[in-house]
Amino acid sequence: MGVDYVLFDRLVELSTRFQPDGRTLMLGRQGFKVQGKQRRHYKRSLRRNRIEVAYSDFLQEDGYAETLLRKLGFGDVETMDFSDYEGATVLHDLNHLPPPELEGQFDMILDGGTIEHVFNVPNALECVYRMLRPGGRLISNNGLNGWHGHGMYQFNPELVWTFWHRACNCRVIDCRAIPIDPDIEGFGHVRLSDPAITGRRLRLRGKIGPGRTYLYYEVEKTETSHLPDIALQSDYETRWQGHATAGETRLEHPRS
Repeated sequence: MGVDYVLFDRLVELSTRFQPDGRTLMLGRQGFKVQGKQRRHYKRSLRRNRIEVAYSDFLQEDGYAETLLRKLGFGDVETMDFSDYEGATVLHDLNHLPPPELEGQFDMILDGGTIEHVFNVPNALECVYRMLRPGGRLISNNGLNGWHGHGMYQFNPELVWTFWHRACNCRVIDCRAIPIDPDIEGFGHVRLSDPAITGRRLRLRGKIGPGRTYLYYEVEKTETSHLPDIALQSDYETRWQGHATAGETRLEHPRS
């Protein structure tokens, strides 16, 4: 997807409260170009977060986003891709688990719309988990609604809360739906809470617009995080609990 205004705004805000100490990894070499009609939004985002830099200072000649991330304080960014056709510095197929030398290496991983293009999503998520160090954060911005034909998948907030929070015991810092168009009337950011709190699925009809909408989330891997045997959807798990026919697999049995 690249860094459009939505992700730019979230990264600008993130830079005011999180600065990685070590390595930062960008999944796919994301581009960054300012859409002319939205220039006022970029300027407004910087003013709102009290960053006294012109948005044009974040641009680089080849149209990629390393300068943006570096100037926002996210360090010297490494990029991962299947091949080096766009100049990626780390070559790896996210359909497969990472080699040992990449495990626990990164303080920040940015997924600006890459995992939705990976067929084996469970392996891609586990790959990201393994590459994060404790205290490291994943910043993800993928399609929630309206991205028909764009990638292989659109994602649901249930995935964030079920896999990252309950199954992996990671801390969910933010989870929200954001329309791609900041000028759309009647629809803005919608905070997406954990469905397990109520035992019911989130009802988003009328809360998010019919157009392209992102699922944006931030999660932090902690010292007590672990990979699960399996992740179960919260509302079904609620129904199954206590029933004699329920499966015996439980989330509390981690694997290394």
